Amino acid sequence: MRSVTLLVATLMVCLWPTLSAAQDGFFSDWFNMATATQAEQPHWVTPLATTTPRLEQEYRYDIQWQVHNSGLVTNNYGVSKGLEIIPEKNIEIIVAEPPYVMNNPDSPNGWGDWQFLVKYRIATGNEEHGNYILTAFYQMSLPTGQFEQGQPNPVITPTLAYGKGFRNLDVQGTLGGSLPTGNVAKIGRSILWNNTLQYRVMKKIWPETEFNFTHYYEGSHSGHSLFYVTPGVVLGRFPIHNRLAFTFGAGYEIAATSFHPTNHIPILSIRIPF
Repeated sequence: MRSVTLLVATLMVCLWPTLSAAQDGFFSDWFNMATATQAEQPHWVTPLATTTPRLEQEYRYDIQWQVHNSGLVTNNYGVSKGLEIIPEKNIEIIVAEPPYVMNNPDSPNGWGDWQFLVKYRIATGNEEHGNYILTAFYQMSLPTGQFEQGQPNPVITPTLAYGKGFRNLDVQGTLGGSLPTGNVAKIGRSILWNNTLQYRVMKKIWPETEFNFTHYYEGSHSGHSLFYVTPGVVLGRFPIHNRLAFTFGAGYEIAATSFHPTNHIPILSIRIPF
């Protein structure tokens, strides 16, 4: 999995001069449209766990080391991130590569579910015009996972995302619901509410604290609530060539409720905006 990601990143870096050299035609029009679309919104960075309401164009790869209550660790390579593009004004599509999950010796390793997410930006203003954003998400996961690494049925997650900036401080959040299309008694439904406080330091340093809340209905966790606090920092963007850049971050997700299937989760996030 790591070799595939390295190959994708290498290809993007190698092919970028050819793509950026196209002054006319498809790529030129696409990049100009994406630049104009992103110029209309706030220029924050994407948090570690909370999906940003901003429209991004990048390749992203995350790793999580999920520490269970027993002390065993599950390594999640990819964390359902992947390619993010802006195909039209006010729209973003995320095609997430299936994560590769490595469990303890008693459970088989395998690929998780394939997912995609569509964003539609409802309203926005950049730093000179209110510093805010409101976006709707439609996310779906498909049951492609191996060895029970995913869900047995598709899961739809409609979400409303929001953000507001106050000079160097910004708040980004999402509120949504996880709705399986079948097998509800096993998968369960849930309400997901995430919020992030970020502060910009010296233009490139973004320390943050995230608050991730989940309440479960039906399923094996029915009636339980789960709350994580995630301090972290994101660094970037660092320019590479023209639109191509590099951003990375790290954090530590800490369980703050008595109910928590996983306890502590270190997070590493690598992004290549273009």
